[in-house]
Amino acid sequence: MDIKTKLSQMADGDLYEQTPELLELRMKTRDLLYQYNRLNYRDLSARSALLKKIFNHTGDRCFVEIPFHADYGFNTTIGEDFFANNNLTILDAAPVTIGDHVLFAPNVGLYTAGHALDPTIREKTAAEFGLPIKIGNNVWLGANTTVTPGVTIGDNSVIGAGSVVTMDIPADVLAYGTPARVIRHFNKLDQHYYTHNRPMPQVYRDMIKKQ
Repeated sequence: MDIKTKLSQMADGDLYEQTPELLELRMKTRDLLYQYNRLNYRDLSARSALLKKIFNHTGDRCFVEIPFHADYGFNTTIGEDFFANNNLTILDAAPVTIGDHVLFAPNVGLYTAGHALDPTIREKTAAEFGLPIKIGNNVWLGANTTVTPGVTIGDNSVIGAGSVVTMDIPADVLAYGTPARVIRHFNKLDQHYYTHNRPMPQVYRDMIKKQ
């Protein structure tokens, strides 16, 4: 089986086993990650250039704090104005799509990869699978959030710290927990109080009114 067929098989969520060709693709990504994670923190231009080599696509403003890890890299597409804090992990055996204006707190993990539940398959083979992850526009994932295979998170939603997201999350909601569940939809009060009953400064309230 040629490498293009194998990659297509991976993207479709089929069970597959690692090959020397797949391992080499991952090693090439690790070569780039080795460089990235050892750059001077202040060398922002070199960091940006390497991110464009690692990922399939990024917007013009893409910042990933050091250190971070990706599996293949080329299966991940990132929109404009992306910020990820320390220790981002993306296991992108299947496609990962991240929208515009997305924020990741420290220790976020996006895991498309999985293994069969049947113990015989795990014992006798190295079979694995990948299911795509989609993160919508203007999403914020709190610290230590885990996103599991096949999950979609809708536009504007916020996932609370320490959550494990095992099911799709709709747009415009606050969700958290293990597993994560919708706590509430956003409403007008969120435009008046930014957190814990702290009033929104007038300059930001005026910004909201212009939308």
